[in-house]
Amino acid sequence: MYFDVASTAPLHPVARQALTAALDEGWADPARLYRSGRQARMLLDAARETVAAVLGARADEISFTASGTQAVQLGLLGALAGNRRRGAHLVHSAVEHSSVLHAAERHEAGGGEVSVAPVDRAGRVDPAAFGALLRTDTALAALQSANHEVGTVQPVGEVAALCAGAGVPLLVDAAQSAGRVDVPTGWSLLTASAHKWGGPPGVGVLAVRKGVRYASPLPADEREGGRVPGYVNVPAIVAAAASLRAVRAEAERENARLHALVERIRGRVPQLVPEVEVVGDPVRRLPHIVTFSCLYVDGEVLLTELDRAGFAVSSGSSCTSSTLTPSHVLAAMGVLTEGNVRVSLPYGTAEADVERFLAVLPDLVAGVRAPLGLDLPAPVGAAETTPRAEGRAGAESDERQATDAGGSARAKSVGAGSERPEASGGVTATPRAEGRAGAESDERQATDAGGSAGAKSVGAGSERPEASGGVTVVDALGKRCPLPVIELAKRIGEVPVGGTIAVLSDDEAARLDVPAWCGMRGQEYAGEAPAADYGGDRGSAYLVLRRS
Repeated sequence: MYFDVASTAPLHPVARQALTAALDEGWADPARLYRSGRQARMLLDAARETVAAVLGARADEISFTASGTQAVQLGLLGALAGNRRRGAHLVHSAVEHSSVLHAAERHEAGGGEVSVAPVDRAGRVDPAAFGALLRTDTALAALQSANHEVGTVQPVGEVAALCAGAGVPLLVDAAQSAGRVDVPTGWSLLTASAHKWGGPPGVGVLAVRKGVRYASPLPADEREGGRVPGYVNVPAIVAAAASLRAVRAEAERENARLHALVERIRGRVPQLVPEVEVVGDPVRRLPHIVTFSCLYVDGEVLLTELDRAGFAVSSGSSCTSSTLTPSHVLAAMGVLTEGNVRVSLPYGTAEADVERFLAVLPDLVAGVRAPLGLDLPAPVGAAETTPRAEGRAGAESDERQATDAGGSARAKSVGAGSERPEASGGVTATPRAEGRAGAESDERQATDAGGSAGAKSVGAGSERPEASGGVTVVDALGKRCPLPVIELAKRIGEVPVGGTIAVLSDDEAARLDVPAWCGMRGQEYAGEAPAADYGGDRGSAYLVLRRS
């Protein structure tokens, strides 16, 4: 079962038909005046009209790009260049697609300034907080229509009104929502990607409202309104437009059905699997996306097991094949960055397919967790299952899910007579930089619903546990998440209520996942201190007070 349309959707049958026909009829250069060129131009113009109608734009406001990423980056850099007389300040949310983040990095490296609007635990920006970042020198603001990892729909209309009042153009990345739901109003620039709605890959859309200042960041070219240089792929564009119109028509009947299936997953997974948190806004969300986080699970391992069971899903976990950094979206939300599963249902998903997914998931998670020796509470409403100890992909790496022979990851209890220094005299730490949401650097902090940082520094004047009374130290240095959290869970029972446990880790994901674990398990995260205060030679000590 393919449950990953948020990454890319299968080619829609209408797109396949239109592509085949356009390969015969629209192969010529649409800029030429001979018959075959005029025919290709007619097909291109018709496709532009179709896309414009669905997106609520004029045909001459639409340009086709080589991808959604290219559309975002050209739109963002072009609008900044066009508004350079106003200033060089950019505002975007902490959960934007990486294409926005990378373009913002380029802008900042060139001397521009960037402000990042935080999100709450559901992944949603506060319009007032976003608006407060707008300044007289703000050249552009960017806000996605809906999040690509958790499906949360952003308050684009409210933010757009604030931007309009401040005279700031707003770029809206509609890659996840275009074709599925109505396009939000108030945008100045809009981007989308055809392969997200079932069109062919290699086609993106950049819409720029009339009157919006725009200067191409690339050398001049006469094609696509001067915004996108290079030859256009007419057959692919025709197929993209045809499929966009088709899926928008299907959405009227499919959204309600997919919403009900996703709601079933949201409700049943916590009942079937212990220690699971469903993330994202439960109400203001796309109808086809649901993401949940499993404690003590490596996301890649679980995805491999699901693939073996016949389900293609994705993960926002920190340990992926391409990067070792945590998901900036999950980090900004302040939720668990490990063990995440994103399910995004395609049109036509059968109820039986979802039921089969729910049937196999508990045993797969139990099998991944079985070698860890954790005493987990039974989920509400779950049937007794026998944890599987076999078939766990990735077990060959003891840094992923396996533990030491004693299962303790070199954890030690520090007290009188211990070899571990007690750091008497209190905990000191260098406070981390605050106020910059996002996770693209290790100084950026996740914020929760109340706007508080997901990781706190312990310093002078703060309420901090004293190490002199005997602090249990878990030495997880050199181990990648989720192992530090797993070892924390194993040792917390040894600590008396009101006592402290310090987790030593040099994995940046621990800065996010230890506080998230505390939130899920009813414990108190007391902050962060140098690992050297607790005998470590590198990394940080993450302090947890046992409350239950």
